[in-house]
Amino acid sequence: MGAIGVLTAGGDCPGLNAAIRGVVTRAGAAGVVTVGIEEGWNGLMEGRTRVLTRDDVRGLLRKGGTILGTSRRDPYAHGDGYASVARTVKRAGLESLVVIGGDGSLRTAARLEAEGLRVIGVPKTIDNDIAGTDVSLGFHTAVQIVVDSLDRLTTTAESHNRVMVVEVMGRSVGWIAAAAGLAGGAEAIIVPEFECDYEDIAERIKARHQDGHHYSVVVVAEGSPNPEGDLASAGVDQYGFERIGGVGYSVARHIESLTGFESRPMILGYLQRGGSPTAYDRILGTRFGVTAAEYALAGKTGVMVALKGDAIAPVDLAEACREPRPLDSQLFEHASWFLA
Repeated sequence: MGAIGVLTAGGDCPGLNAAIRGVVTRAGAAGVVTVGIEEGWNGLMEGRTRVLTRDDVRGLLRKGGTILGTSRRDPYAHGDGYASVARTVKRAGLESLVVIGGDGSLRTAARLEAEGLRVIGVPKTIDNDIAGTDVSLGFHTAVQIVVDSLDRLTTTAESHNRVMVVEVMGRSVGWIAAAAGLAGGAEAIIVPEFECDYEDIAERIKARHQDGHHYSVVVVAEGSPNPEGDLASAGVDQYGFERIGGVGYSVARHIESLTGFESRPMILGYLQRGGSPTAYDRILGTRFGVTAAEYALAGKTGVMVALKGDAIAPVDLAEACREPRPLDSQLFEHASWFLA
């Protein structure tokens, strides 16, 4: 058969290299060449490819980021769809393409598949908002990074009798905020999916102080409305995608005005996407990559590898990326029992 292509598109996250390693290793065991596409869709449009061998992917498990690079350019937003990538597909002899991406990248993959390109999707995003899979690659590492940060911020909040408001990523969903807030012992968690009662948060924080706990930690997802009901946005980036973030500043000011306690915002930002992946994401990335290669070898197309319980299974690619997966209400309910 022809070569299997692999690319990483959209934002980086821990575990991407484990997935690439899985694709290359499994394809190589079947005697099939893997072609790496550099800088995501941009490289597929501009013809930047290189053959990846087993030696190229040795020692990648602990390495964060992606050896192939990535970008936010898109063949439909910045090109002519399939026509923008057809030349590279033909020149590189690609029979199938493994796309490791978030919901936006996977939607692009589904559109290309509808135009005739054989595509296998791998769900990666720290936001954990891809439907069809129980967990997306990168989520567990991001949560661990946030929890480590909350542990450190709690000690400084306690030392200075402050309220620390920690803004975390997630765009329109609150998976990171809820999971990290629960694991990190936050006194309040603010997410887009559930309405926030700031008066209640303020009363609970004041009650903590009256009981002798002179500090609090609040976790807020970046896509949550600010106290005025608006979405904090910093315009659009060079590719036309909205920049979301900054709600932590307005939340800190509002909590300080309601409680009278000094409140400081902390925006973790890209720290959540960097560094070495956890053991969980190394294993998940490897399993996703190996299975994606097996699907490609079997001639499957239009599917995404997904974690269902403990098993990896195929799901329809177009369905998986149609709508973001909101925060599980049970997780938020469980976290709420421990708030303040």
